[in-house]
Amino acid sequence: MQAVQFSEHGDTDVIEYDEFPDPEPADDEVLVDVKAAALNHLDVWTRRGLPGIDLEMPHIPGSDAAGVVTEVGTDVDRFEEGDHVAVSAGVSCGSCEFCRDGEPTMCVDFHILGEHVRGVHAEQAAVPADNLVPVPDHVDWEVAGSASLVFQTAWRMLVTRADLKPGETVLVLGASGGVGHAALQIAKYVGAEVYATASSEEKLEYADELGADEVINYEQEDFDDAIRDITGYRGVDVVVDHIGAATWDKSLASLAKGGRLVTCGATTGPNPETDVNRIFWNQLEVIGSTMGTPGEVDDVLELVWEGEFEPRIRDTLPMSETARAHEMLQDREGFGKVVVRPDSEL
Repeated sequence: MQAVQFSEHGDTDVIEYDEFPDPEPADDEVLVDVKAAALNHLDVWTRRGLPGIDLEMPHIPGSDAAGVVTEVGTDVDRFEEGDHVAVSAGVSCGSCEFCRDGEPTMCVDFHILGEHVRGVHAEQAAVPADNLVPVPDHVDWEVAGSASLVFQTAWRMLVTRADLKPGETVLVLGASGGVGHAALQIAKYVGAEVYATASSEEKLEYADELGADEVINYEQEDFDDAIRDITGYRGVDVVVDHIGAATWDKSLASLAKGGRLVTCGATTGPNPETDVNRIFWNQLEVIGSTMGTPGEVDDVLELVWEGEFEPRIRDTLPMSETARAHEMLQDREGFGKVVVRPDSEL
């Protein structure tokens, strides 16, 4: 088969689209004929190299994909040949104290397809059956292949971890990105008032189309000052921050007393300076969140399949142009998801 792959960490020039041995599904796995796959910023970080993760080379990246089941392992009874499926990339052991307590994202061996082990940006992928979600036949492949990671992440952040309530106020940073645009839609669905940041008028218009009540151009003004003006110096109940060091202090300063900052990533660095005085005096909560449980994945993707949520697609490219797709993400070109499809599908 043909697969996106790299044999060393580096810039986009390490990415190749070349032959790779066909995968053979284990007893608990399903072989998927991949029709579409989306990129996440995680793919950029993995290609560059993440501290503490020693990958088997060559590495196939990719945590999002959708396709048709072509073969099932002997222990699999959830799927059969011809089924349409999407990948949910979080893998847990199923037996540790956290898994047994219904919290697989806290598993002591939790890892992500495409980040810690080979992923799904290839013509075919052998995926554990537990990591697949049924997709109705009417759902477009680009939608099915681009929704899982960002929508499950944003759903767990807001609905489960931050316990967002109707009528509360939410600030979504980077609302034109993958997690950001999912969080904006979910917050509106819950019934919150949503403020969104972006770096250009075009991206602000996009956030407005998704339902933002107020938009803030963080290139032109400090978003914490803007939030104080908008809310009459109260601040917001929840901040969604997946950016990290560059925004951390302003995110804390944007919160009302008793507010919650929920984070799932740190694209600008993991070690910001923190105003501890502000945290204890204003009785703030800092909440971490990672991926989603199978139940959370089912809940949010059902809403995607029904059309309640929409993963916006900024572009669809052949897998042979995956290097260009990486450039679009790392250079923050456009808004929404970048999808790649096997060249044989185009």
